[in-house]
Amino acid sequence: MPTPDFVLELRRHVGTAPLPLVGVTAVIVRDGRVLLGRRADTGALTPITGIVDPGEEPAVAAAREAHEEAGVRIAVDRLAWVHQVPRVVYGNGDQADYLDLTFRCTWLDGEPYPADGEMTDLGWHDPADLDGVNAEHLRRIEAALAAGDGPARFEVG
Repeated sequence: MPTPDFVLELRRHVGTAPLPLVGVTAVIVRDGRVLLGRRADTGALTPITGIVDPGEEPAVAAAREAHEEAGVRIAVDRLAWVHQVPRVVYGNGDQADYLDLTFRCTWLDGEPYPADGEMTDLGWHDPADLDGVNAEHLRRIEAALAAGDGPARFEVG
């Protein structure tokens, strides 16, 4: 899905200046495997991610993004990690500071496919073999898989 309309409207006012945004990462698990997709814009192998719309509950955003990007229906089980992503600078100069909320999710139904063009392909991956996933996304996956019933992880200092 393209850049949300509310972000485009903000960009009209602030140009390329850093925007603080809330993002979600849905680490979706099915039979011990994790759903990953190859991003159409960068080619990176990642879990499902997206931006929380104004007034939207973050867990609802995670489920919405899973359906929009991968055509799957999920249960959002729990918040696993809250952290500030290092500043992102896009090719056009736009800057964003994402507060990421990583959720552990369970697949319910639907076979994954590139539903909105944001991903070029999707598939289930063994967590022990995640070659090609960058360190930032590996940390999110690891946090979600280690979450169990304990408290969500967060950064201090």
